[in-house]
Amino acid sequence: MNSKYIKENSNDVVHHLEYNAERSHLIIPEYGRHLQKLIDLATNIQDEVERNKAAKYIIQVMGSLNPHLRDVPDFQHKLWDQLFIMSDFKLVADSPYPIPSREVLQLKPDVLKYPQNFPKYRFYGNNIKYMIDVANKWEDGDMKKALVKVIANHMKKSYLSWNKDTVKDDVIFEHLYELSDGKLNLIQSSEELLNTTDLLRTNKRVSNKIAPIGQPKILSNKNLKTGKPNLPHKNQNRKPL
Repeated sequence: MNSKYIKENSNDVVHHLEYNAERSHLIIPEYGRHLQKLIDLATNIQDEVERNKAAKYIIQVMGSLNPHLRDVPDFQHKLWDQLFIMSDFKLVADSPYPIPSREVLQLKPDVLKYPQNFPKYRFYGNNIKYMIDVANKWEDGDMKKALVKVIANHMKKSYLSWNKDTVKDDVIFEHLYELSDGKLNLIQSSEELLNTTDLLRTNKRVSNKIAPIGQPKILSNKNLKTGKPNLPHKNQNRKPL
């Protein structure tokens, strides 16, 4: 009797089942288990010519998963790199691109230097502190006086952005003196900063510009007192479908 018609024992079939917990780790799971097995077979081929043929065939299979990128040169480079990575860098084949190494792949990027300073007056921001440091390095003169006055006005504007209330110029001058380590002293000067009302009007104008488009506006009490009728919404008289 032909062997392919022999009924298999159900116990033997269950005994030879493969579970994912018992299988080897997939380096790039997106390609699946079958492609990983093809790469393992190609890695164990002793003949160099046959091994190169198998590697090129696997590249074609990998490219068929993304046919719209199969003929792009950069994409081909990516496929060859992934082939060597999935072989755990054990495959020896003639690649048209430089073969990656394990050391280069495991390199970590340099740590970014984020600002870790925690200023006492956070509502001024870090840019104010940078401007104050630059002003400290300038020589005394009209240019430095103008820069210090600009910094003080900007500090007052930032103060009013987070503290919706009036603020005296003396408070700004004291903060400027403290942030500059005593090098910029306007406490005893007769300088006058911009008017609080003008700065609040500027902050309100800026906040209205950055408001999201299409935000519903709330009707003020002025329209209610004048008795003006509210205009209907454009979709109010729309007939139901």
